[in-house]
Amino acid sequence: MSGYVYIVTNSRRGTLYIGVTADLPGRVYQHREGLTPGFAWKYGCKRLVWYEQHELIVDAIQREKSMKRWYREWKIRLIEGLNPQWDDLYHTLR
Repeated sequence: MSGYVYIVTNSRRGTLYIGVTADLPGRVYQHREGLTPGFAWKYGCKRLVWYEQHELIVDAIQREKSMKRWYREWKIRLIEGLNPQWDDLYHTLR
């Protein structure tokens, strides 16, 4: 089973939430609709600004764990390398 690592935020250079899922469109929909109680919901992280697909979900989980230990500036550089305007990528998933 494949998996995704993703980052959602509440605004450009705002609060960042890193997650992992097998169903990226479904999971981001849950964030957008406020159906995910916890950190992302508390801080209004609804905008998908970065994601990465992995062939195996276990690889995605490992990448997520690694990225959660990164400095914030590294995460921002990663996002801006793919998405310099911090556009919401949700609509590109369909």
